[in-house]
Amino acid sequence: MIPILEIAVFNPEAALLAASTAADRLELCAGYAGGGLTPSLGTMRVVREQVRNIPIYVMIRPREGDFVYTENELAIMRHDILTAKELKMDGIVCGTLTEKNEINETVCEKLVQLAHPLPVTFHRAFDCCINPMQALETLIRCGVKRVLTSGQKSSAVEGAALLADLVKAAANRITIMPGAGITAGNIHLLRERTKAIEFHASAKKINDTKDPFGFGDSIMPDAASIIAMKAALNRQTR
Repeated sequence: MIPILEIAVFNPEAALLAASTAADRLELCAGYAGGGLTPSLGTMRVVREQVRNIPIYVMIRPREGDFVYTENELAIMRHDILTAKELKMDGIVCGTLTEKNEINETVCEKLVQLAHPLPVTFHRAFDCCINPMQALETLIRCGVKRVLTSGQKSSAVEGAALLADLVKAAANRITIMPGAGITAGNIHLLRERTKAIEFHASAKKINDTKDPFGFGDSIMPDAASIIAMKAALNRQTR
C-alpha cells in the first residue's frame, strides 16, 4: 500500500506550505502550545478555500488538559463537528476518555455518528488509556477509522514495540498512525519495525520573526523535512 504522511499545521500559511510540498494529508489545529485545539471557523474556511489538493482533517478539542469532558464541552465539540462538515473538511480528529482512563465508548460512538460520513481519527488521548489493546477494540466498535498514537511513550521511536503490536492486532480493521518525534531520520526504521503505513509529523521549525519561543500558532513546518520524510516513505514501496 502507498504510505501516507500527515502533517500537523496551525495556520493557513503552514497549511499551504505543507500542501505544496509532499504532505498527503493535513491535520488542522490551533493551540500548538496546548497540544492542538479546535481551529476557528475563519481558519477552517480560509484553509479550505486555499487547499484543494489534499484532505484536511480538523482537530476537535475544546480545551487543553485531560480528555474527560463536561456536558457543555461535549456540546461545543458537537457544534464544532457540524461546522467542520459545513466547511467541507475531510475528516475529524477527536478523543474522549472516562475518569478511569478508558475510552468513553458512549460519547465516542455518538461523535463518530455525528461526524459521518467524515472519517474520525482518535488522537493521542489513546496514549493515556490503561489498557491499549482493550481501547483499540472499543474504538473499532465505535467506528473510528484510525488512531494517532506514540505507542504510549514520549516518542513513536520509544513506543515502537507497542505500535507494532497495535498494527498487528488491528488486522486492517482500523489504521494505526504513529506520531510524536517522527523525522526523516527515523521514519524508515519506524515503518520497518511497526509495519504502519500512515505517519503523523509536525516537521516544525520556529518562525523567529513571529514567535521566538516556538509556542504560538505561528509555528511553521519545514518544507525540506516534509520532502525528506515523504521520500523515505516512498523508498520503502519500491
